[in-house]
Amino acid sequence: MNPSRFIRSILVAACVALACGPPLAMCAAPSDPAALLEQADRIKTSNHADFVDLLRRLDADPTALSRPQQDQLQYFHAWEFAFQGDDAQAIKTLRSVAAHAADPDLRLRAQGSLVNVLVNATRYQEAYALLDGLLAALPGARDPMTRQRIFAQVTQLYIDSGQNDLALRYADRMLAEAQDDPMACQAQYYRMRVYSKLPGNTFETGYPAALARCVKAHEPLYTDSIRVFVAIRFLDQGHADAARAALEPYLQEARETGFVDLVEDVDATLARAAWAQGDAVTARAHALQVMRTGRNSFAVIVASKVLYEIAKAQGDTAAALAWHEKYAIADKGYTNDVSARALAYQMVHQQVQDKKAQIAALAQQNQVLTLKQSVSRKNMLVAWLGAALLLVVASSIALYAWRTKRSQLKFQKLARRDGLTEIHNRHYFIECAEAELAYCRKSMRSVSLVAIDLDHFKQINDTHGHAAGDQALKLAVAACSQHLRSVDVFGRMGGEEFNILLPDCVPEQAADIAGKMRAQIAALHGAKGGTAFPVTASFGVSAARWSGYDLAQLLAHADSALYQAKREGRDRVVVHGTASAVPGGPPVGIPERRLA
Repeated sequence: MNPSRFIRSILVAACVALACGPPLAMCAAPSDPAALLEQADRIKTSNHADFVDLLRRLDADPTALSRPQQDQLQYFHAWEFAFQGDDAQAIKTLRSVAAHAADPDLRLRAQGSLVNVLVNATRYQEAYALLDGLLAALPGARDPMTRQRIFAQVTQLYIDSGQNDLALRYADRMLAEAQDDPMACQAQYYRMRVYSKLPGNTFETGYPAALARCVKAHEPLYTDSIRVFVAIRFLDQGHADAARAALEPYLQEARETGFVDLVEDVDATLARAAWAQGDAVTARAHALQVMRTGRNSFAVIVASKVLYEIAKAQGDTAAALAWHEKYAIADKGYTNDVSARALAYQMVHQQVQDKKAQIAALAQQNQVLTLKQSVSRKNMLVAWLGAALLLVVASSIALYAWRTKRSQLKFQKLARRDGLTEIHNRHYFIECAEAELAYCRKSMRSVSLVAIDLDHFKQINDTHGHAAGDQALKLAVAACSQHLRSVDVFGRMGGEEFNILLPDCVPEQAADIAGKMRAQIAALHGAKGGTAFPVTASFGVSAARWSGYDLAQLLAHADSALYQAKREGRDRVVVHGTASAVPGGPPVGIPERRLA
């Protein structure tokens, strides 16, 4: 399961929660502030209503609390602000606790929670800048549970920034030092989040133990989140029945947690599973339940896509277009957020390295100056030696600056390119295509869009393996690229789906180009350096002549033509539209250009 607002809403809780203790009525005397504070710390994630009630009872008589207890209560209020979504007040309160709390461990907890709330507020650079200091302060933690909380915070931040290896390392340390079942449950949850993104069967072999640990710890929040990972894994493997069986019995349990984002994840996954089984009524009900609240961006993407596919299958073109627009907006926002996190982490990481290099360079300069002063009284040869050393240092600094610039360009390329095919990724394709459409609209220039989908690609992966599937994707992209110009925009939209924007290209020319691409892809089978298995592709063509210059409309019409090609037998090109024009596109009859 991808990171979502649900995951961010429990960041602080996940990193400061202690073991789920006995029920509130079985704990120490309610008149003891220390006991009430301990109870509040124990039940934050398992019984939020009682936690809030405890805060009210503690607020009723603040004079009965010592200074450290008042600091702890203030910290709990910051946690509640974050839970309610009041990030500004949470950040203000946590900064105060981190700066003034009497207990060093509480100051460390507040710093860690501050990092996570900054992430929740999308202030990523500030958050990752504080992460380095948090790790440096970790050895000073006196309480083993404080170390556990910091491990949890660091693990979550590394997951959010796409650093899976680092996230897994801290999750394993968290599990190795777990003091109780709830903390071990959290560690297992983080491990499953990482494993769910990785190839192989590590997730399948690990999730039963993770579920058992969280059930034993009475942590439904993490237990049901792992079940969502399991259901998504089943869906990706084509087992919709197993996915529903993994989640449906626990839908009510998830609703009772009160975490809207978890409930949205469950509903979205069940909607996807039901639609995969052809159960449109159940799929629509679950998807609409997600859209009623719409807090979890990942769940909204899944739900709106299911609703779009249902409307399209039922022939409701207007509804299908509306849901497709919601899907495109949600998907773009989610992609931007993921890219922003990764870029912020890389920028802060690079800044840290820059500071270390600057310190090292200053140290070298000091050494050179000292040496120069010590030999200034000697002959000219020694003076030239000092100058030579200074030149070496300057050259080293220049070399480091050049490498830094090269690294920045590399990070920029990684943020824009698909790692397998080296063409534009979805986010950058949309950005470039919208810019090109805006340019074409000003002068009423022709533009066409081609949607491509490799036929039976899942069968290729299942029969010949994912390495063969990756080879087919790269060869198909290379075949298509031979027919494109430098001004054409080529992007991978996900999986085996690709889009090409062709400026100054009429639909007839676009169809001809698509036909050449189709023939060349079909010829890959048996060719030298080609594939040992048949590969074909279906093409859908749309154009501004009928669809206007709106990217969402062009994508929807090209997608519609593509699905028609699939229905008519695949391995073919279908052009959307008729000779009639609609407002927004170039008038019919005006000569259209195709650049050489």
